[in-house]
Amino acid sequence: MLTTLAIFCWTVLGIQLIYLIIFLIAFSRKRNPPAAALTEQPVSVIVCAHDEEANLRELVPLLLVQNYSQFEVIIVEDRSNDGTYDYLLDAVKKDDRLKMVRVQHLPEHLNGKKFALTLGIKAAAHEWVLLTDADCRPASREWIKSVASHMDERHQFVIGYSPYVKLPGYLNSFIRFESLITALQFIGWALLHRPYMGTGRNLAYRKSLFLASKGFNKHVGITGGDDDLFVNEHANPLNTAVSIGPDALTRSIPKKTWSDFFYQKIRHLSVGKKYKAADKAVLGVFSSTWVLCWVMVAPIMILPAGVLNFIWVGFVLRELMLVTLVYRGSRTLGEAFEAWKTPVLDFNYAIYYLGTGLMALLSKRVRWKKN
Repeated sequence: MLTTLAIFCWTVLGIQLIYLIIFLIAFSRKRNPPAAALTEQPVSVIVCAHDEEANLRELVPLLLVQNYSQFEVIIVEDRSNDGTYDYLLDAVKKDDRLKMVRVQHLPEHLNGKKFALTLGIKAAAHEWVLLTDADCRPASREWIKSVASHMDERHQFVIGYSPYVKLPGYLNSFIRFESLITALQFIGWALLHRPYMGTGRNLAYRKSLFLASKGFNKHVGITGGDDDLFVNEHANPLNTAVSIGPDALTRSIPKKTWSDFFYQKIRHLSVGKKYKAADKAVLGVFSSTWVLCWVMVAPIMILPAGVLNFIWVGFVLRELMLVTLVYRGSRTLGEAFEAWKTPVLDFNYAIYYLGTGLMALLSKRVRWKKN
């Protein structure tokens, strides 16, 4: 029994080390800058907004001052109850690059976000659509240019990174860490030519692909998934590019309470059940072995001292590699994370994932809003 336990522990640690090595390779490779395009690709930036007047008053001016020659901004006003419509009605008169599409009635059995986004994409004047959310902010005036530099004849997707705004408090540190670990996975695999998801806070794809594939029809009844399920279904090693770096970021406003954060993550994780089987397997093994690394801490205490010390070496090696990945990977993505926080966040991430992962796995239907 003790031998079996020791072998199991080293198998779990070995799997974790293999994954961490893979991600370190992905974020250590030299990346050639995209070839300069002869002409800039016209871009339609699309934002869906429900009761987002305050956010839009900040976001819209930041979009309109982007250093890019050919773009439009489409705001889909989705049945708002605040002053969103009145603000947009006035704003579109001041800049002809700003357009409003209005959703007044939602057809039965359709998801509100997917329906609004579909209307926005159909209204786009350009082939490339670039998505972000109302509570996001471009990190620089070069955001559109950074993403558009990857829009060429080979690609149909450009995947970006959207970290959360840094604020005081442990909750904020954990949210940013969790978001970083997610990004290290989906962007890391995309850099290794195995894309499986993207985030609608910073994602571009071709309008023609969306229309030809009938948009979100295959997962219209699912809450969420307007970004990652669409990418999971259609992205491949040849048609997907990655846009990362300080200028390519959008920053998102994080949740302020643990309950709001957990509900958001359960919704996000529940969508993962619809991924391709191979992607679910790769992600599931990484997450489950992460959790098991901490679950097996108590049982291994019964092992002989020599064997136990050998296993502790594996724990230390894993932790050093994880800290290195957080340090190097976050800087490659474009925004440095405080790697010294990793050991504590690592332990809490295992507890978090055990709870939210089980709830997401067992949930049959998740609503968009908690209340």
